[in-house]
Amino acid sequence: MSEDIRRCALYVVATPIGNLGDITLRALDVLRAVDLIAAEDTRNTGRLLKHFGIDKPLLAVHMHNERRACERIIEALRSGRSIALTTDAGTPGISDPGAIVVDAVRREGFDAIAIPGPSALTAAWSVSGLPGTGFLFHGFLPVKSGERVRVLRSLARNPYPLIFYEAPHRVLATARDLRTTLGPQRSIVLVRELTKVFETVCQTTLGDLESWLAADPNRQRGEFVLIVASEIEDAAPRVAEAEAALHVLLQELPAAQSARLAGLMFGVPRATLYALAVAVRGGE
Repeated sequence: MSEDIRRCALYVVATPIGNLGDITLRALDVLRAVDLIAAEDTRNTGRLLKHFGIDKPLLAVHMHNERRACERIIEALRSGRSIALTTDAGTPGISDPGAIVVDAVRREGFDAIAIPGPSALTAAWSVSGLPGTGFLFHGFLPVKSGERVRVLRSLARNPYPLIFYEAPHRVLATARDLRTTLGPQRSIVLVRELTKVFETVCQTTLGDLESWLAADPNRQRGEFVLIVASEIEDAAPRVAEAEAALHVLLQELPAAQSARLAGLMFGVPRATLYALAVAVRGGE
């Protein structure tokens, strides 16, 4: 079923992050039907359109001209035209240009309509295997190490997993700053080249991440999503270790002392372990 395109409306269209087969049928309908496509890189979007046999006029809207481009987009909307907004890959406005355009369009009284689809953020989270009901997405960290460390320190005690994007030429330095700021024991899931031939998912610790990246230069290629587990989530897997240690300690020590020592060793609340210790002693 073809999209019923509205006049004087901006369509925010998600496009593939690698595999062209990920584009949605609705996105193709919109790209075929609109009057104009505002693209982060007209050459990149032009190749996408050519692949699907679409021929549309293109307007460049990137990080260096986004505010100026808003004037041309609003002028086109006022003239009754419909416009699609795309980025190089993924969903506009998520660590890519788009938010300024959408805000300006809405302020002028026009509609901005989401055409959802590929996003490196959600794709990486789906294969991370990390539990929980939420995360904090930060996007790209600052380029300079000092500023990067300052931002990481402000996020260190956040109770949610932290998700960052990173470029290949900075990933090793960022891995180093993550380790020194958040600690070597924190778990991380590194996802690179999502949906592409060399897609990789590596689950390790911040203490081991640098050596994993340095072991093979190819591991530093491509676009990265870094998902750092929260302190709370890192503590969860150690409950099993604490319980195992508790059973050993109970062979020599009272329940209260065993619970306290096991809790200190593995970062698990003493009360939780004490309840287990009493249950174990009661069953003996």
